[in-house]
Amino acid sequence: MPNNDAFPPLDDLSVFLAVARGGGFRTASRWLGVSPSTVSETISRLENHLGVPLFIRTTRSVRMTEAGQTLAERLEPVVKEARAALDDISSSQDRLRGRIKLNVPGAVMFDILPPLMDRFLALHPEIRMEIMVDDRLVDITAAGCDAGIRYGEHLAQDMIAVPIGPQRQTVAYAASPDYLGRRGVPAHPRELVEHDCIRTRFSSGALTEWEFERDGETFTVDPPARIVMGTAGATASIDLAIAGRGIIGTFHNWLEPHLNRGALLPVLPDWWSGFDGPRLYFSSRFTSAPLRAFIDFIAREKGAAAPAWQERS
Repeated sequence: MPNNDAFPPLDDLSVFLAVARGGGFRTASRWLGVSPSTVSETISRLENHLGVPLFIRTTRSVRMTEAGQTLAERLEPVVKEARAALDDISSSQDRLRGRIKLNVPGAVMFDILPPLMDRFLALHPEIRMEIMVDDRLVDITAAGCDAGIRYGEHLAQDMIAVPIGPQRQTVAYAASPDYLGRRGVPAHPRELVEHDCIRTRFSSGALTEWEFERDGETFTVDPPARIVMGTAGATASIDLAIAGRGIIGTFHNWLEPHLNRGALLPVLPDWWSGFDGPRLYFSSRFTSAPLRAFIDFIAREKGAAAPAWQERS
């Protein structure tokens, strides 16, 4: 018989959210540092307490019921606000404590986010940071994150975004002198279909086309890929380009050191196109003291105006 009069233990609700975020008991158990059987027992206890099933379990999968989905959606912001309140209480004006969890694309882990983290953590030794690297556009709240980093995607109305990297970035194309000496230098993007190309596949499975722009003219190419590499293999892709395995298209800031020393040569530089740089985005409703400090730090680093924080009511 359900016992809806008594509030279920917060630990049980935290386990439930971990299963909901992770999509299974084993993932949740790894995150929480407990056994899968403990997670399973906790969920069964919570379901008995509420009197409704929260998950449908099969031998191959675990998926939420409609009741479970509703509970997760309602609980997530409450738990996030509770954690923000605890972080605020444990922090003083000159000594911040707590955790910041960010959902970020792999692109910012190459040379944008790590040095910022290093300087920020040096200023605040009692703040912990957890980075969830994922190129899929997951919902940061559903993923249990405090903030995220994105490249120009549409954000919800209650989200605030501040620049965290270069305001503009460029997709550059390059190849080794050896490769271009053997295969020739393309004079127009259409000629790339005759070349070996090193391309990137995102976690979503998308293999993006190469886009070029010059004097108002745009040109899109879906060149043959001799090598396709996941986003986690960016360094290996560049190494293969240096070894003469093909033309690579990726972030200019990643290629710049190799272009400067001549290990790679620019390909079609007049056609390179730019795009808006990455932004840190977060909900205007849930900003703990550690997150506010990180946002203010980023604003100072980039010479931008920090958000006008309002006192909590």
